[in-house]
Amino acid sequence: MVDAKQSDSDIENPKPGVRYVETTEGDVGQRLDNFLLRVFKTVPKSHVYRVLRKGEVRVNGKRVKPETRIALGDRVRIPPIRVDAEPPQSKPSNSLQSFVSTAIIYEDRDLLIVNKPSGIAVHGGSGLAFGVIEALRAARPELIELELVHRLDRDTSGVLVLAKRRAALRELHAALRQREMTKRYLALVSGRWALGKKTLDLPLLTNQKQGGERMVRVHPEGQTAHSVFVPKQHFGRLATLMDIEIGTGRTHQIRVHAAYAGHPVAGDEKYGDKLCNDSLRPFGLKRMFLHAQSLQFMKPGTTEQFTITAPLSDELQMVLKKLEAATGKKSKER
Repeated sequence: MVDAKQSDSDIENPKPGVRYVETTEGDVGQRLDNFLLRVFKTVPKSHVYRVLRKGEVRVNGKRVKPETRIALGDRVRIPPIRVDAEPPQSKPSNSLQSFVSTAIIYEDRDLLIVNKPSGIAVHGGSGLAFGVIEALRAARPELIELELVHRLDRDTSGVLVLAKRRAALRELHAALRQREMTKRYLALVSGRWALGKKTLDLPLLTNQKQGGERMVRVHPEGQTAHSVFVPKQHFGRLATLMDIEIGTGRTHQIRVHAAYAGHPVAGDEKYGDKLCNDSLRPFGLKRMFLHAQSLQFMKPGTTEQFTITAPLSDELQMVLKKLEAATGKKSKER
């Protein structure tokens, strides 16, 4: 059994490459795994979690879990991590930096919010060197504390919030944990939704499929997941535009809930309906039709309710116009 305590000799004569970091006020309340991911900016997440599992990272001489929250003045043992893979490119391309920067829709002292384009990951990993966060850090090097508040799937577009200060990040993460953020999405789903307003409280379990692909399914042993689906517009029997509010933010939540209800998200290649996807291509649908339309929360350090909305891309608006033209008069829920 590995001794959880750290000897005085280990502190005085650390192994080569081992270093110690004392946490500051800006780190207080942050999860240990997120703290380490910030320290090891270019190291794959799998490497970071591996050293955590092996107990090589210690706080004040003790083994700790990834979800442990940091306190002021904690002494964190940082082990050396060797990466055998090719070193990453030094920084995101100028074109990616510019593309992501032009997607910014709001900024103040604490927040930077983008209308994330589909096809761009929120962070590097899984074969991608860079994402939104890396591009913005390169474009705005003065924002030394810039961090993601939440995440969106690579193929999902819409509101993505980043915090410019760690104090703001802590408040927003607390709001997420306490479910004090209202998240609304627009999705085009296959078929004619005939369920009216439908609340789905279905637990979701993430597992690994063959080949390492991550899949999520409804399972009683999964995490709580709450979604409310409201039909906005029918396009004959072909598809339905939905307004969706989620009270939780589980991986692939809307996509799995929609598929479970028998109406998968249009263009979803993982959980979707191939026949429906093929039938919608003539209308210009070349991506998954899932868009984070708005987010409402209390602004950090205030009691002010704040709502940010991201418009649909021209591409998705054109899909809806073509569907309207093909299916005749608009059919909206009353």
